[in-house]
Amino acid sequence: MEERRRTRRTDLTAKLVIKRLDDGKHTDVAVEITDVSRSGIGFTCPEPLTIGAVYEADLRIWTEETIHAFLCITRIEVQGNTFGYGAIFIGMSETDASRIGVYQTFHPEEN
Repeated sequence: MEERRRTRRTDLTAKLVIKRLDDGKHTDVAVEITDVSRSGIGFTCPEPLTIGAVYEADLRIWTEETIHAFLCITRIEVQGNTFGYGAIFIGMSETDASRIGVYQTFHPEEN
């Protein structure tokens, strides 16, 4: 697959809980993160999400802190009984993006 991210990806073992913003429903969906970068995230999820839709997310990072973010789904792949997604962060603060960059600097073996 062709690399489309502008920033380096890092594997991250964590959980992400997301909810769609534009349909009035606030059902939390647990997903498994496959990789994360300063500009976006890859994850798998058993629930069908919508490409182009914006979801609210709470990302628990390696320091056990939670980053509150908004994701726009840009890619969907069917992977057996689950779905693989790619999403970009929307409006993430530079401080939160820097937390990801700092981790990548000190853990280059995971890239």
